[in-house]
Amino acid sequence: MKTVTKSLISLAVGFAVGAGAIGYVMQSTEVSDRSSGNAEKEPLYWVAPMDPNYRRDKPGKSPMGMDLIPYYGDDAEESSPGTVRIDPDVINNLGVTTATVTSSRLNLDIETVGYVQFDEDRVLTVSPRVEGWIEKLFVKAVGNSVKAGEPLYSIYSPEMVNAQEELVLASQRGNQVLIDAAEERLRALQVSESEIKKLKETRKIQKTITVKAKQSGVLDRLTVREGAFVTPSMNLMTIAQLDKIWVIAEVFERQLNQVEVGNDVQMNLGYAPGKEWQGKVDYVYPSLNSKTRTGQVRIHFDNPDGFLKPGMFANLNIKAGLGDKNLIIPKEALIRMGDSNRVVLALGDGKFKSVNVDVGRLGSSRVEILSGLMAGDDIVTSAQFLIDSESSKSSDFKRMQHDTHVDNESHGSMSSDTAAQAVWVEATVKNVMPQHSMVTLEHGEISEWDWPAMTMDFDVASDVELSQLSTGLSLHAEITQVGKQQYQLTSIHIPEQKQVTEQEHNHD
Repeated sequence: MKTVTKSLISLAVGFAVGAGAIGYVMQSTEVSDRSSGNAEKEPLYWVAPMDPNYRRDKPGKSPMGMDLIPYYGDDAEESSPGTVRIDPDVINNLGVTTATVTSSRLNLDIETVGYVQFDEDRVLTVSPRVEGWIEKLFVKAVGNSVKAGEPLYSIYSPEMVNAQEELVLASQRGNQVLIDAAEERLRALQVSESEIKKLKETRKIQKTITVKAKQSGVLDRLTVREGAFVTPSMNLMTIAQLDKIWVIAEVFERQLNQVEVGNDVQMNLGYAPGKEWQGKVDYVYPSLNSKTRTGQVRIHFDNPDGFLKPGMFANLNIKAGLGDKNLIIPKEALIRMGDSNRVVLALGDGKFKSVNVDVGRLGSSRVEILSGLMAGDDIVTSAQFLIDSESSKSSDFKRMQHDTHVDNESHGSMSSDTAAQAVWVEATVKNVMPQHSMVTLEHGEISEWDWPAMTMDFDVASDVELSQLSTGLSLHAEITQVGKQQYQLTSIHIPEQKQVTEQEHNHD
């Protein structure tokens, strides 16, 4: 759980850094416009360009070594919530590129991977028809090539000897009915026609009978050795063919309904450059893997040279055709946030705004948009994450970061729609900002919230005496969550130096 929380904190810091970076460059472009109006005004506080929660009551450096930016409290909002303006030079430096939303049919080709395996329709299992002992094994190891008509094994079986005796006796008596019946019994016991003909001519009973392969291929399985006693219920070996093979592909759930039996498939192997194979979808399996949320698709390929071997890893392109006409955007323009999808609109004159969109099917390089855009809209295809982060500050999108600032009027009060949650933690005062009712604390691990030990700025509740706090002071601090991603220092306990017992500490 702690590892997951640390990852979330890292992700939140990444968003904050991205937002701060573009905010910094945009604020830099507007300094000249604001300087004349703010020349006679005093800043409310100074803020770090890369961390809106890092505020100080005088100029200085941020933890990252950047100059703090004065905040006057009179920043004008854009005409539309979420709209940001960027200087042309900054747009060029960020490498912002755009594309136009078009209305067309999405290429539904599916890029996926699969594994080569034997064509199970062409796999032969060899089992004995009688009880007996394997006298001679002509195939010794898995992987050996086998040709149709070649011997596989010879077996001694009393039942086989009795069947030969019946044929010899029937031949001696000249009873054709008995002869036919004896021949059919031998055929049922896997005795070849040549062996039966030889027996009728010589009338010499063979103690062992040799079983031959009915098809060519490779030995895929071997479960018997010479001298073994076998019964009809045993599978002795399996012969598989390589001239035709299957490839089992994994297709994501959202794309599976686009695949149909008969679709053309192009296959290549990463370790065989320049070679391509053409096949067709043979079967779409009816169930999905509940863990990976993928379905399997069976594809048939010809393999006359035997180059493709079971277990090989293959790259596949399933030609699923074209979809219905719809709005299409480049895949790289889409910002996927788990619970929402967004794109950044380029409004012209250096203005940009993030908008929510409903996404349809995904192609290899393009995406269907069902709503949220119009044909002809210009959208950002690079550097959109930085712009989106800044745009989202003033829009109604949910963010995974602290609010930029909290009005001093709200200190000491809790959000009406958020239940208060408070924890006590040992901390050390790093800085006190009485003008803004804020304090910087270096606190220990907070297991209740899965927080690691860190240094943070906190608003101070109105009933906490700031005069009691000084830099370097060690204390017990009560931290209360007063809103979404908002925390306050709501109570303190300053232990007497060198007189705090373990019992008192636990009580506090």
